[in-house]
Amino acid sequence: MRALLPLLRTGWGWRTAPPAAAFLSRGRGAGPGPHRAMAFYRTEERGQPYSPSYRLFFKNVAGHYISPFHDIPLKVDSTEENGIPTKRARNDEYENLFHMVVEVPRWTNAKMEIATEEPLNPIKQDIKDGKLRYVANIFPHKGYIWNYGALPQTWEDPHRKDKSTDCCGDNDPIDVCEIGSKVLSCGEVIHVKILGILALIDQGETDWKIIAINVNDPEASKFHDIDDVKKYKPGYLEATLNWFRLYKVPEGKQENQFAFNGEFRNKAFALEVIRSTHECWKTLLMKKCDGGAINCTNVQVCDSPFHCTQEEARSIVELVSPSPNKESKEEDTQQVWHFLDK
Repeated sequence: MRALLPLLRTGWGWRTAPPAAAFLSRGRGAGPGPHRAMAFYRTEERGQPYSPSYRLFFKNVAGHYISPFHDIPLKVDSTEENGIPTKRARNDEYENLFHMVVEVPRWTNAKMEIATEEPLNPIKQDIKDGKLRYVANIFPHKGYIWNYGALPQTWEDPHRKDKSTDCCGDNDPIDVCEIGSKVLSCGEVIHVKILGILALIDQGETDWKIIAINVNDPEASKFHDIDDVKKYKPGYLEATLNWFRLYKVPEGKQENQFAFNGEFRNKAFALEVIRSTHECWKTLLMKKCDGGAINCTNVQVCDSPFHCTQEEARSIVELVSPSPNKESKEEDTQQVWHFLDK
């Protein structure tokens, strides 16, 4: 069955259109800012947590398995409600809403990441030299100092040299440091506002770090650009720079380096980087470039040569051992639409 939703090719490129039945009507006179709960993603655990076999798969609102790398839209989109195009204005704040897939909750050490080389790209714990990977505590912090994750439908092309850093990409989705006050969960899919970006150079590769905030954070309305982080969270950017500089030193490696002398770039710069990595992802999904070992299996990019059916996706998941001593666990990990003023 291929009754999957086509992609809209407008603006930022390709967005998966949500089912009209999933939309909730808005009150009369509602502005562009507030969001209501409309749809959600769910996760399903396979294998034992903190083991090499552990995988966290994703499902959409219809209960179909999807890839968090390829099937979750990059941009938050609300062009229709109950099948009717909306007429509200689209301001800069609305245009700055993106989906983020949370891989590592704040204050934790296990290096969880989207498995880019596996079908449907579940989240797994990284393994190095045959051992599960944990990041060291960088004094005075415990684990990651933000909720850490990735923007879906982006790809830092390892064969494409970035003009601003003079280095090629690191072959991953673009990373996000979410600086809100809440500790999120692995597998949550949230809406974030982009605030700025840091250019980490890791072993000669460009490894962009987006600075963003959950739109449902109590203080989100204060933050619009990178200078607001300096104003309302003094010391946070300095701590971020120091963390990324030192976090591999306990493994016996050298300190990491940065482009732009370690200066954070603003929102406008970050949005251009995101746009560029989204274009790279599109060429990847259409097999117009060398993706190497990247697995592009997807369920909703209907004109991609890597597209698979819902039944094929389910078969992929069923090949992975279920969680021991319990039935497959599903969790509603995200309500996509919320009111910003709640």
